[in-house]
Amino acid sequence: MPDALLDIPADHPAFAGHFPGRPIVPGVVLLDQVQRMVEAATGVRLVGLSVAKFHSPAVPGDVLVVSYESGAEQLRFEVRTGERKVADGRFLVHMEPAA
Repeated sequence: MPDALLDIPADHPAFAGHFPGRPIVPGVVLLDQVQRMVEAATGVRLVGLSVAKFHSPAVPGDVLVVSYESGAEQLRFEVRTGERKVADGRFLVHMEPAA
């Protein structure tokens, strides 16, 4: 599984409302950033999310490491900060129509 660093800046606008006084990375932001990063790194088009589990919150300043492995129909991913798992799941991979 390749590893890549995911940088969510501490001044990301989502932190202002999620949650005031104790900001965490919203799940939708985390998934969006993982999808964009993996698509850019692999050239694979991800077209849906089959499952996502959030295990612990990510906060501003966390160093997030994304590991992923692509199969024929799905791409499995895991997000960690240090030894702590933040999230994992599977995206659906775009399948080319048969000719």
